[in-house]
Amino acid sequence: MSSASALARRLEAVAHLTLITNASLAARTRFGIGGPADLYLETPRVESLLEAIEVLRRAGQRWAVIGAGTNLIAADEGFRGAVLRYTGARILRGEEGLLAEAGGELQALVDYANTHGLRGLETLAGIPGTVGGAVYGNAGAYGHSISECVWQVWAWNGQRVERLDQAACAFDYRESVFKQRKNWIVLSVELRMAPGDPKELVRTSTALISLRSQKYPPEMKCAGSIFKNLIYERLPPEAMRALPLELVREGRVPAAWFLEQVGAKGLRRGDLVVAAHHANLIYNAGRGTARDLRDLIAELKRRVKERFGLELEEEVQFLE
Repeated sequence: MSSASALARRLEAVAHLTLITNASLAARTRFGIGGPADLYLETPRVESLLEAIEVLRRAGQRWAVIGAGTNLIAADEGFRGAVLRYTGARILRGEEGLLAEAGGELQALVDYANTHGLRGLETLAGIPGTVGGAVYGNAGAYGHSISECVWQVWAWNGQRVERLDQAACAFDYRESVFKQRKNWIVLSVELRMAPGDPKELVRTSTALISLRSQKYPPEMKCAGSIFKNLIYERLPPEAMRALPLELVREGRVPAAWFLEQVGAKGLRRGDLVVAAHHANLIYNAGRGTARDLRDLIAELKRRVKERFGLELEEEVQFLE
């Protein structure tokens, strides 16, 4: 028996685990970009996820964990190894908020909180992706982020499942400890939330979904904003001098403004195009490649750096 078939046999023995060989990553990312992964593994059970990782580690097999692929750029060559996805999606009501498994959709969590009269997630409505991905990247919109509600997170740290309080999560703007420690896996999160009027919360979310759908139509093959917005006080002096102060909101500055000034709108590489209506949005207009996308991102960063002395930072993540 070959080593590959022996590994597949061991993984097939893991309960509640779906295994696919030579699985398309383009089909599992919103950008629609990426070659195949040697193995794709999916499970709704934490114990099955960790057992599969242990099998892979003992076999010396390279592996990576992904969420819903909404903010992910997979390499054209694919991934030589195993790609895992945890799909646990239960949401439980607690005395002061919610406990949610990381594999569920963020929108489902927002909807649950709204209908149960829990305030704090309503402005995250319409953001695609999973609960775990939202914690990983401290997702947010309209001046609020999920970290405002996070009380504690359970994560696998490479050796064991660990409970982290909010301070240990080291949240910052679109940042967390999980981004710094790539081998950690968010498993579940407890949220503390204030009471609110369900009808008001649903109205807020519905309005924001409508606005987001205008900028990022659901059928558009994109990852939302490519670059993080910026913290005003961290801008280099030349960027501060150039920026109209009315664009500074709650201490943040839209990356799109700097991109507009350097002619980003309409720029393209192959089938990857910067949207005409939003300079911080790149979409796949057909059969785009990761190489073209990387080249386009690099060109945009170069132009902004030369003009403003400002280093833009990608919000998207790369899988290679």
